[in-house]
Amino acid sequence: MHPEDDTPPQRPRWLAAALIVAVLVVVAGMLLVGWRTLQADNSKGETIQSAAVPAKSASGVVAPTSPVAPAASLALGQAAVNASNCMRCHGVDRRYVGPAFNQVVARYQGRPDAVDYLAGKIRNGGSGEWGRALMPRHPQLSEEQARQMAQWVMSLPPAAQ
Repeated sequence: MHPEDDTPPQRPRWLAAALIVAVLVVVAGMLLVGWRTLQADNSKGETIQSAAVPAKSASGVVAPTSPVAPAASLALGQAAVNASNCMRCHGVDRRYVGPAFNQVVARYQGRPDAVDYLAGKIRNGGSGEWGRALMPRHPQLSEEQARQMAQWVMSLPPAAQ
């Protein structure tokens, strides 16, 4: 019996170094993706939270918002929709997990309290109105942000019947 038969073959020395470098590259990539995600969330949060506040009259009473939203409010609503996870389940004109936004407009366009109703659904969630899918709650959004999002949705053209 030869003593060489019991010893495993020599591994190349560069293999360990290559594995260590590969692990470091993967970890650095994951850290970079995480950092960029945090930076994107922070920059979006600042623009959404700098939303316009309703004007107060001379007596200090907040003036009611008009039923027709100004263009700036619609732009803030669209930015809030794009910054949140709405587009994961809803399309503008295509149904995914939840209804398309233009289907929502078609259903609620004659309802006078549609914006307030939808803002409540955005913040509190819901189920059973559009099938079996659940609409998750979004309590991190302020009432004003939810209202701006609902105004933007209701400003879209309704779905063709």
